[in-house]
Parts: sequence; C-alpha cells; structure tokens
Amino acid sequence: MPFTQEEIEAHLEKLEGWELEEGRWIVRKYNFSSFMKGIAFVDEVAAISEAFNHHPFITIDYKTVTLRLTSWDDGGIMAVDIKEAQQYNEAFEKMRSGH
Repeated sequence: MPFTQEEIEAHLEKLEGWELEEGRWIVRKYNFSSFMKGIAFVDEVAAISEAFNHHPFITIDYKTVTLRLTSWDDGGIMAVDIKEAQQYNEAFEKMRSGH
C-alpha cells in the first residue's frame, strides 16, 4: 500500500535533498563538478537500481543528475522508493568525500 501524504512528508524530512513532486514522485537533483563525475554517479545509481529491481527516471543535464522515483504498479510512493533514495544519497556522499 502506498504511503499517505503525511507519511511521505515524514520520510522526506530525513532524506536530504528529496522533494515530493506532483504528489506522486520523489525527486532530487544532484550537482557535480564535472560531467564525467555525474556519469559515474549514474553508474552507481544503475547498480543500486538493479539490486532493488526498481528503477528511477534519470535526467542528465550536463553536471546535474535528476532522479525521480515512484512505484507505478502500486500507485504511489512505497518503502522501496524511500530505501533506494537513501542509498542514492549514500552513494553521492561517498563520491563527494572521495571514498
């Protein structure tokens, strides 16, 4: 069952950078110092997504990577979307800190 609006907002308070869009997506823009660092991040996102068998919409605009998550088949934002967003943030932080 999808999260309620209140549940989504509670989860987003703990997810740095993520916002609710159009009431059905959670979205974050990640900014990088170069195009290739953004592409390397997309590679990490792809690996995480495959592990979850749940894939985001990805937009690459030069040094900005935008991820959009929703659970289409379930009609909204689910726990898997939140867990994946957390892992994307962790991957971003590792890349930013050079680990």
